[in-house]
Amino acid sequence: MTQTSLAGKVALVTGAGKRIGRTVALRLASEGADLIVNYRTSKADADEVVAQIVAMGRRAAAIQGDVGKRADVVALFAAIEKEFGRLDILVNNAGMFFPAKFDELTEEQWDRILDTNLKSQFLCSQAAAPMLRRSGHGRIINFASLGGLLAWPAYTHYCVSKAGVIMLTRCLARALAPEITVNAIAPGTISFPDDRPELYEDYIQRAPLHRTGTPGDIDDAVVFLIQSAFITGQVIVVDGGRSLT
Repeated sequence: MTQTSLAGKVALVTGAGKRIGRTVALRLASEGADLIVNYRTSKADADEVVAQIVAMGRRAAAIQGDVGKRADVVALFAAIEKEFGRLDILVNNAGMFFPAKFDELTEEQWDRILDTNLKSQFLCSQAAAPMLRRSGHGRIINFASLGGLLAWPAYTHYCVSKAGVIMLTRCLARALAPEITVNAIAPGTISFPDDRPELYEDYIQRAPLHRTGTPGDIDDAVVFLIQSAFITGQVIVVDGGRSLT
């Protein structure tokens, strides 16, 4: 694996139809990888991502599946084996984020966010491990969050799920070594062109770099961790220094 190319590699990005998952998938394709674009409900968006990747001259397929459910994950990886015959990179991006006051947090809300944000990463990593071992240089990149490091009372369920991702990453790094490296990225606030700027005023004031992150900041971190052969079990915090304040 070179510093500039992922040519010949196959990557799966979960939740790749929109936002960060979408930009990560497109960046990996631009680096030379073939892509599996997983989505749960956003078929039109996923198909658009696939079309853009194919236009780059890469192979790509959009595969539907709720990665918080084992049956869907089994079907997803069976399709990858059949259509691509290999897997080198797993990016566990699929996630969910919504507020809920602790006193009003329901069991259904708790289960839904833990399944989507944490259980999905366990299921996909377990299913991917045999294929990643065959690769000889398998990579797993898990998406944690600043919420896994800081306590946000209105997002207790979310913070717990992302803290779980951090420990899952560390455990998997030991369990899957030496054939597979496992790392996590903990983004701070990442803004997109169609977002409302006023949503980010407090974050910008608190972060030492006085700005939100861009999708490119996250894409760079993903590529860095894929290219590294001697980093595992780590959490790269991409937050403009917000976790320091």
